[in-house]
Amino acid sequence: MFFTYLRRELRRRRKAALVVASGLALGIALVIVVNSVSSGMGKAQEKVLESLYGLGTDMTVTKAAEADSGENGQGERPRFEFDAQDSDSDEEQSSDRVMVQGFQTLAGSTVGKVADQSGVADAVGGLSLQVMKVSGQFTRGQFQQGGGQTQGQGQGGAPSGGTDNAQGGEVQGGGANFDVNSYSVYGTDVTKTALGPLTSSKITSGRTFKTSETDAKVAVVDSAYAKEKELKKGSTLTISDTKFTVIGIATADSGDAAANVYIPLKQAQTLGDAKNKVTTIYVQASDSQQIDSVKSAIQKNISGTTVTTSADLADTVSGSLSTASSLATSVGKWLSILVLVAAFLVAGLLTSSAVSRRVREFGTLKALGWKSGRVTRQVVGEAVVNGLVGGVLGIALGLAGAYAVTAVSPSLEAQLGATAGGTGGGPGGGMGGGPGGGMGGGQSAAKTLEVALTAPVSLTTIALAVVLAVAGGLIAGGFGGWRASRLRPADALRRVE
Repeated sequence: MFFTYLRRELRRRRKAALVVASGLALGIALVIVVNSVSSGMGKAQEKVLESLYGLGTDMTVTKAAEADSGENGQGERPRFEFDAQDSDSDEEQSSDRVMVQGFQTLAGSTVGKVADQSGVADAVGGLSLQVMKVSGQFTRGQFQQGGGQTQGQGQGGAPSGGTDNAQGGEVQGGGANFDVNSYSVYGTDVTKTALGPLTSSKITSGRTFKTSETDAKVAVVDSAYAKEKELKKGSTLTISDTKFTVIGIATADSGDAAANVYIPLKQAQTLGDAKNKVTTIYVQASDSQQIDSVKSAIQKNISGTTVTTSADLADTVSGSLSTASSLATSVGKWLSILVLVAAFLVAGLLTSSAVSRRVREFGTLKALGWKSGRVTRQVVGEAVVNGLVGGVLGIALGLAGAYAVTAVSPSLEAQLGATAGGTGGGPGGGMGGGPGGGMGGGQSAAKTLEVALTAPVSLTTIALAVVLAVAGGLIAGGFGGWRASRLRPADALRRVE
């Protein structure tokens, strides 16, 4: 009887039911879109952080900043020396300078100390280097006498014909033409490749490191750098007179790698004259809910270190990604709440108004023996069905909106702003000491990444939409049921419609 009456009344009042369902559908659709976009913002931010420090990294440990006292290479400037050439040929000369990123290092034993802290699942050290290569050649000048006779210019500046010929002449041409090439090198612990910056890249050619290659002269090169320098698997890469064989090409998931070249940690320590030293320790917590307590434990038990969590780095992200995330989190959520509240109120008022137009109907039912509770349940049942219909429509609209956002995939810019001083070395000064940052001592360069926004819809969001649909129906039914329960048969039958 309940469902028969329910079906008949919904058919008879299709337009009113559709209005109530449409109002709820708009509110629910907006909630789905806002939640999916917010989820997409979170994933985009995670992608930015992973591109810098790799998958699974919850925090990094670096050496605490020290006062500029000239120690540890603070204020050190790269110097390049070139030999004078006595031969007549203009030979190309080159000189490399390998520097530790930020000039701040930790003892290699610190990695073990960090790993022993309570709540730490794994820890691995890495050494970030910056290589500056200056290459070019000196060109001899030509001595032009006053009478027009040209003589070769010697290495010391005197004409080859003797010093007497220098009167009334001048040296023309000659000089030096040098090119400066700077790139980043990251020394990775090949025995623990599941943690660190290299995990954010996929090997697209060749292979990654083997655990036995702790001191091997092999390298994995970022695909963008490999393309620029025309490197491929099997190519030879020379870093400060040391030749490395390229065993693999890695492509960063976000399109921007943490370093240009990856080599075994021991080789990086040798190149950077930093034996048993690391610049950064990458830490994975055993429980993501205990990251703050792990951070406090490391800072308390291991002096002279700075611990930076991924949440700390996320606070430094700016650009359109940060702006859009703020809008989705604040404006979007408040707007969806307001629309939902308005939809619930409108649904309740419309249901209550519909009850007032059915006074004679409910009065007659009560006269035939229907109890107030049964009348209320009938009204609430109709409202819940309206809510479920609105939920289905809202889910369909929300999925369509989320799909449209994902299909368009607007590009957002994430920038980690530059920070002065500190340990340097981190991209934009974020978690400090990571590969790809500035050379330390001054202000580290900002790093900008572009990520495509998606709007993934989770099962939790769908479940939330269903709950909202039922809640909307119950609220609307509550308005109408309360109104219907107050009707008396005698009063209802006196009403003439």
